[in-house]
Amino acid sequence: MEKKEFSKEEIWKNILKELSLIYNEKVFEETFSNLQLYKIENEVFFISVDNEFIKNKILNIYLKKIKKIAEKYSSKKIFFEFILEKKNKPEKEQKKEVFLNSENDEKNLDKDYTFDNFVSGSSNIFAFEMAKKIASSDKVEINPLYIFGSVGLGKTHLMQAIGNFIIKKKPNKKVLYIKVDQFIEDFTNNLIKGQMDNFNKKYRSIDVFLVDDIQTISEATRSQMEFFKIFDYLNFNKKQIVITSDKTISELSNIMKRLTNRFKAGLVVDIQKPDPKHRLDILKKKILKLQGNNFKLKKEILNFISAHFYDNIREMEGALSRLLNYIQIYKLDINLKNTKEALEPLLKNKKNITQEEIYSEKIKTIVSRFYNINVKDLVSKNKKIKYTLPRHIIIYFLKKINNVSYKKIAFLLDKKYSSVFKAYKLIEKKIEKNEELKKVIEFILNKMKN
Repeated sequence: MEKKEFSKEEIWKNILKELSLIYNEKVFEETFSNLQLYKIENEVFFISVDNEFIKNKILNIYLKKIKKIAEKYSSKKIFFEFILEKKNKPEKEQKKEVFLNSENDEKNLDKDYTFDNFVSGSSNIFAFEMAKKIASSDKVEINPLYIFGSVGLGKTHLMQAIGNFIIKKKPNKKVLYIKVDQFIEDFTNNLIKGQMDNFNKKYRSIDVFLVDDIQTISEATRSQMEFFKIFDYLNFNKKQIVITSDKTISELSNIMKRLTNRFKAGLVVDIQKPDPKHRLDILKKKILKLQGNNFKLKKEILNFISAHFYDNIREMEGALSRLLNYIQIYKLDINLKNTKEALEPLLKNKKNITQEEIYSEKIKTIVSRFYNINVKDLVSKNKKIKYTLPRHIIIYFLKKINNVSYKKIAFLLDKKYSSVFKAYKLIEKKIEKNEELKKVIEFILNKMKN
């Protein structure tokens, strides 16, 4: 029996009908009730949504289910693009939004994001040096540069610093910085309006393409295809491409393999969480920018902020800004007591970092530098031999030097109690018998003291 052919409008109605049967009334009402079939082009359904939250919710949770339902009613593969509905905006204004940054004097760059005010340290030095190399080079030798790291660690700052440096040194170069969700919206709007010639002209005329948050393009299949074409065109014509993400390339999901393979062909650099020394350097630089040379904070206050706001740089700088404003408004002395009072609302929902955790972080950083390996590899489940000795040294320092319990060490390193116990006994014997290893321990101990 032949499969019944449905019109595309009927397919969409059937999708909504099935969603209303699958999910309870509240879920359907909040997520799907206001979806509108905006336009159909070939096998692409353009669906208008009310806001960014609903759009992301559908892309991340419900899109697979929608595609599965669509397969029941169509013999052809259907693609979905979700667009934000523009309400009460005249056509002229919408068109201006679509072509934001199309002129060479509109590059969407923050002038404060420069190499000079980027604080380099052990957590980002490789990414920093590679970014400077790319910006100052007359040839495109590394393409793309792929920068990854958690939120708030300086990826966007570093990327935009490349753009600002190039504009200053080579003002004739066309530089464009864009977030991926802006790219998707730009593409979708131009496709709907039949203005793809303008879209291609805009993106193919770029000399330096700075793309932020590439992970956001997952599930936007049609946009990925268009991005791939632009990427290939620019790459073939020796135009510089820089990409950022909060994921490694292998962690990118629902992105075309041929696109991720292009990313792998370039240079991948990461930005890690700053270590204690690096955090202090960042705070001092921020204070200099906000208050000038004559203003100083006591070391105990800097250490307090560094120890409690360690997840990302943005959070730490926000805490500093609150402290400075709080002290000024209430005309208070700058001491540790008032610092705790000023930052109390920010600390309520945060886990206080213990001295053991501070020490653990410090020893992991020093050992990883000594052996030239990443901290995250050091504490991962990777069982390669090159990671075994450094891990055992960390355990030795935590137990022998800082008297941390086996249970706490297991927690800090995400290891089993028995594994930590065995590792400590093993490394203790090795140190007794191996003079070279003794020197390594002495060297690291001196680094810890300094």
